[in-house]
Amino acid sequence: MDLRKIKKLIDLLEESNLAEIEIKEGEESVRLSRTPVGGYVPAPVAVAAPVHAPAPAAAPSMPMNSPTEASTGGTAKPGNALPDGHVQRAPMVGTYYASAAPDKPPFVSVGQQVKAGETLAIIEAMKMFNPIEAEVSGTVVAILGESGNPVEFDQPLFVIA
Repeated sequence: MDLRKIKKLIDLLEESNLAEIEIKEGEESVRLSRTPVGGYVPAPVAVAAPVHAPAPAAAPSMPMNSPTEASTGGTAKPGNALPDGHVQRAPMVGTYYASAAPDKPPFVSVGQQVKAGETLAIIEAMKMFNPIEAEVSGTVVAILGESGNPVEFDQPLFVIA
């Protein structure tokens, strides 16, 4: 499919009140969808490389096998259940980044108070940096995404109580 046609479809989607457009030409298909308010807004700073959090000073006595256990300090409930609170999920597929740039601090950390609408992270999708904003106000209980790793649609990223 011609890139000019795709750009025209994007313009059409932006000018209309449609939430999604899917076009098929032979074996090729293009699907464009819009996210709720606040989605698909490019971040002001491009992320060049993943950010790695410093290792904790004291190692836990038991190995942690899941992101839930790692983010809650090994206090995950049996059966890998999430901690109590509002689960903020990924609104799209992409690469998760905890900070705006490798040399910048993460947007949020466990125990931090956040307000609804505050940026929690960025997901890069199709070369666009999309801020992930808190859906509710409260305290960040768990951070389930790991910076630089891919995330799936509807994957739990944060727990806010």
